Amino acid sequence: MLPNLSHEEILRYSRHLLLPEVGLEGQRKLKAASILVVGTGGLGSPVALYLAAAGIGRIGLVDFDLVDATNLQRQVIHSTSHIGQLKVESARRRMLDLNPDIQVDAYNEAFTSANALRIAADYDLIIDGTDNFPTRYLINDLCVLTGKPNVYGAIYRFDGQVSVFDARRGPCYRCLFPEPPPPGLVPSCAEGGVLGILPGTIGTLQATEAIKLILDIGEPLLGRLLLYNALDLSFEFVQLRKNPSCRVCGSNPEVRELIDYEAFCGAPGYVHDEGLAGAGWDILASELSQRLRAGDSLRMLDVREPHELQISQIPGSTLIPLGQLAARLSELDSAEEMAVFCRAGTRSRRALELLLSAGFCKVKHLKGGINAWAKEVDPTLPIY
Repeated sequence: MLPNLSHEEILRYSRHLLLPEVGLEGQRKLKAASILVVGTGGLGSPVALYLAAAGIGRIGLVDFDLVDATNLQRQVIHSTSHIGQLKVESARRRMLDLNPDIQVDAYNEAFTSANALRIAADYDLIIDGTDNFPTRYLINDLCVLTGKPNVYGAIYRFDGQVSVFDARRGPCYRCLFPEPPPPGLVPSCAEGGVLGILPGTIGTLQATEAIKLILDIGEPLLGRLLLYNALDLSFEFVQLRKNPSCRVCGSNPEVRELIDYEAFCGAPGYVHDEGLAGAGWDILASELSQRLRAGDSLRMLDVREPHELQISQIPGSTLIPLGQLAARLSELDSAEEMAVFCRAGTRSRRALELLLSAGFCKVKHLKGGINAWAKEVDPTLPIY
């Protein structure tokens, strides 16, 4: 039985009630609905705000990160006064301020195989607002195994994707991407950047698809992948087909329970310290500075992109972008000591692996990248 609307709710949702496709009954469906949003970042921000405004009765938020100043360029549910606070609590307060008549559940924990079934049990559908492949595959398999729709979204620089995966009526995410890409092949937004408005566009489309599913109106993106490019404002659609050999939703599925998705993808779902190489290869910015001041012969190898030099640079460094490093190894001397760095340590970790595999043994990795150098050695440099 659908819940009734109070007089105050009827007034609040009056513009919905005027739509024949929604009406009073449709708004009561929205109030009865429950949606789990995994991730309260760039995609999760517009998704959560518009679901709250639309009157979804119960919304779950999963994240375990803190609000950071670098988030605010795109994660519009958070604010400057919330820097340092839990993202799920920051988002929850904003949503309840927007609509106090809804229920918002906050799960301040990583979404993993160990807790996914418990967290998702009471929700009708899941919206994927994540930025890593292990969690995307986890959400997909969870939805297939529990019969829930998966509203998928992804962003990178100026491009975005949206689809609805529901194995009961069409393909799943694994039908489109049976195997994850090699670790490090697809840079994160922290490495490659993202237009701040882009997640607003994609997240709003995800919220639209979720509401259409609840109301059973229109044509959801089942069996279709929407491709969006912000630079030329183009929308393209790719038709998707169910893969009968899919390992999770095919006729003879191999995956019948949640697996270790970090092992499957060969990468962690959540990076706690992106600037750490470990195994004795790290060098602190303060230690590196001391060695340089002492006159040690040490080549500083910068593996960032050329345009990043306009933001900050360490004088005397050699610039070889990570994507060119393999082809330009001949420019380096394996007998020479080197310290490799990038913005915060992610790209330089991969550069270190490449150098070590090519026989360069006298290499150190600047822990935390040039941002750590700016904090510990040269405060005149900006942190980005």
